[in-house]
Amino acid sequence: MIKMPTDEMLEKLLKANNIEEYIKENRESFVDLTISQFLSEYIKVNKLTKSHIIKNAEISEIFGFQVFSGTRNPSRNTLLSLCIAMEMTVEEVQTALKIAKFAPLYPKFKRDSIIILGIAKNKAVFEINNELYDNNEETL
Repeated sequence: MIKMPTDEMLEKLLKANNIEEYIKENRESFVDLTISQFLSEYIKVNKLTKSHIIKNAEISEIFGFQVFSGTRNPSRNTLLSLCIAMEMTVEEVQTALKIAKFAPLYPKFKRDSIIILGIAKNKAVFEINNELYDNNEETL
């Protein structure tokens, strides 16, 4: 079954008489995968290697493999670094952040704007970190 678009689900939710009925009727449209599952599927589909991603994300090798295995959860910054190293699009990064239950990147925040533009221009983690540093923002 094709999952329902988010805006359509929200519309149905707001019109629902009760939450139990809504959940029952829309069960197949809920996101039910972990961030490690999402990342692993992305790696598989795009034929990437975990060791290359971890190196380019500039994170600890042990921690990186723990994130991919699901034994550790990444922080928002670490997840962003991994997504950037995986060369995800802005939309794919936003999806990853939502699956991990983090706030999506918000262009009204200077820091997030720098990150969004870096992702859109396929910059590496170190390049985005340089931009963040140069603009007095927290690096990834």
